Amino acid sequence: MEWDYLAGILHYLVPLPVVLPLFAAGVKLAMGIRRPRFQQWLSVIALTLVLLIGAALMVGADMFGPQAVQVGGWETPVGITLVADRLSALLVTVSAAITLAVLIYSIGQGMAGKGEVAPLSVYQPTYLILVAGVSNAFLAGDLFNLYVGFEILLTASYVLLTLGGTQSRMRAGAIYVVVSLVSSVLFLIGIALVFGATGTVNMAQLGERLPEISSELALVLQVILLVAFGIKAAVFPLAAWLPDSYPTAPAPVTAVFAGLLTKVGVYAIIRTQTLFFPGEQLNDALMWVALATMILGILGAVAQTDIKRLLSFTLISHIGYMVFGVALGSQLGMAGAVYYIAHHITVQTTLFLVTGLIERRGGSTALDHLGGLAKMAPLLAILFFIPAMNLGGIPPLSGFLGKVGLMQAGVDAGTPLAYTLVGASVLTSLLTLYVIARVWNYAFWRTPSEGMVAEPGTILEDTEEEDDSTAALGPGEAVGPSSRLSDTSTAATPVVTSVVLPRSMVGATIGLVAFGLAMTVFAGPLIGYSSDAATDLLERTPYIEAVLGGSR
Repeated sequence: MEWDYLAGILHYLVPLPVVLPLFAAGVKLAMGIRRPRFQQWLSVIALTLVLLIGAALMVGADMFGPQAVQVGGWETPVGITLVADRLSALLVTVSAAITLAVLIYSIGQGMAGKGEVAPLSVYQPTYLILVAGVSNAFLAGDLFNLYVGFEILLTASYVLLTLGGTQSRMRAGAIYVVVSLVSSVLFLIGIALVFGATGTVNMAQLGERLPEISSELALVLQVILLVAFGIKAAVFPLAAWLPDSYPTAPAPVTAVFAGLLTKVGVYAIIRTQTLFFPGEQLNDALMWVALATMILGILGAVAQTDIKRLLSFTLISHIGYMVFGVALGSQLGMAGAVYYIAHHITVQTTLFLVTGLIERRGGSTALDHLGGLAKMAPLLAILFFIPAMNLGGIPPLSGFLGKVGLMQAGVDAGTPLAYTLVGASVLTSLLTLYVIARVWNYAFWRTPSEGMVAEPGTILEDTEEEDDSTAALGPGEAVGPSSRLSDTSTAATPVVTSVVLPRSMVGATIGLVAFGLAMTVFAGPLIGYSSDAATDLLERTPYIEAVLGGSR
C-alpha cells in the first residue's frame, strides 16, 4: 500500500517541471520591476523545486517504471500526454541543476535586476519560460507537444540571445531565428506527414503504428525528422550556424544555450529513433554523420583563438559522441550516449561560465590578450582546469568513463565503420586535450607582457563597428583591452573587470564543478541508471504500456 501511495504521488509531480517555471514567470511579469529581491528568490525557489521534483521523478521512474499523465483528464490520444521515464527524468534533473546554477550566476553578474537593458522584468521571466519549454520537450508524450516545447524554448531563446541589442547580437540572433524557423517548419511538415500516415501524433501509438506502414514511407518520415532534429542538435552538416550565434550572447545565456539547447535536439533524435523507427535502416548514415561531426568540429576548435568560439566548436564535435552511441543501436551504445549527454550538459555549461569569469578578470576571451591568470586568480585556474580535463576525457573523470563506454560499444559492434568511429573518438579526445592545453598555456600559464591583460575597472563592451583588428578575429570574438575602453552608455549591460569576482558567480561555478565531479564519484549508480534507461528505450514496451495501458 505504501508503494502504491508513493507511485500515486509521483504521478501528480510529472507536470510540475513545466508548470512551476511558467507560474513563477507569470508572477514576475505581473510584478514588473517591483520588489526585485523577492523576484530573485522566487526564481531561485522555483528552479530548486524543479530540481527536487526531477530527482523524485528519477527515483520513481527507476522504482515504478515510466509515469504518464493525461493533462486535463482527456484520454489518449485526445489529450496532452506527459511522460517521465528514466531518460526524460534524468534530463529534467540535470537541466534543472544547470539552469539553477546559471540563474544564480546571472544574478551575480548583474543581468538580473541591475542591467539597464536586461532588467529583471525581461530577463528572468524569459529565462523561466525557457526552462519550462525545455522541461516540456523532455516530458512530451506526443509529437505536437514536443513541437510546442521546442517553440516555447526557441521563442525565449530569441529574446535572451539578443539582450542588449548590439550589432553582433542582432546579427547572431537573425541567423539563429532563420535556422530555427527552417528546423521548425521541417518538424511541422514531418508531424503533418506522420499524422496523415498513422492518424495520430501520440508517441506511444506511433511506436505501434509506424512499424506497420510501408518501409519507403517510414524512411521518408525518418529522414525529415532527423534533419529537423539534426539542425537543433547541431550535427554536421547542419551546425554552421552555432559558432557565430552562441558566443555573442552574455556569458550566462551562452552557457545555458551551449550546455542544454543542443541536447534537446539530441534527446528528440534518441526518442524518435528508438520508439518510432526500431531497427538499423539509417544506422550507417548516422555513423557517418557522427564521424564528420566529431572530426570537423574539433578541427574547427583547433583553428580558433577565442575561448568562446573554441568551446562552441568543441560542443559540435562532442555531439558526435552522442550520435555515435545512438547510431550503434545497441544497449551498450545507447547507455553510453545517455550517460555522455548528462556529463556533457554539465561540463560544457561549466566551461562557459568559467569563460565569463575569465573575461571579467582578464578583460577578454581572446587568447592573444590573456596570460598569467593562474598566478592572478588561482581559484579561477582550478575552476577551469577540472571541467577542462573532464571534457578532454582524463581518467577517472566522467568524460573518460562516457567515452570508454561508447568506444567499448563500438568495438563490440565489430564492423569496419564502428572501428573507424572508435579511432575518430580517440583522435577527437586527443585534439580536445590539445585545444584545452592551448587555452591553459596562453590564458593561465604564460607570463603576460605589459598591457596585455586589462586593468581592473576596465569596462568591456561589444563593439558596434568592426575595425581591422576585430575583422581579423572573426564574428563574435573578443578584442584586446585597448579597444575595450568605453563609457557606460553602451547598449548592453556593461561588464567591468575586477580583481574580486562576485561571490554568487564564483559560487554557482563551484557548484557546477562539484556537480560534474559527483558524476564521477557516483559513476557506478549513474551508469547503471543509464543502462536501465537504454534497455527501456530499446524495448519500447515500458513506455508504450505506461501511456496506453488498457486503452489500446
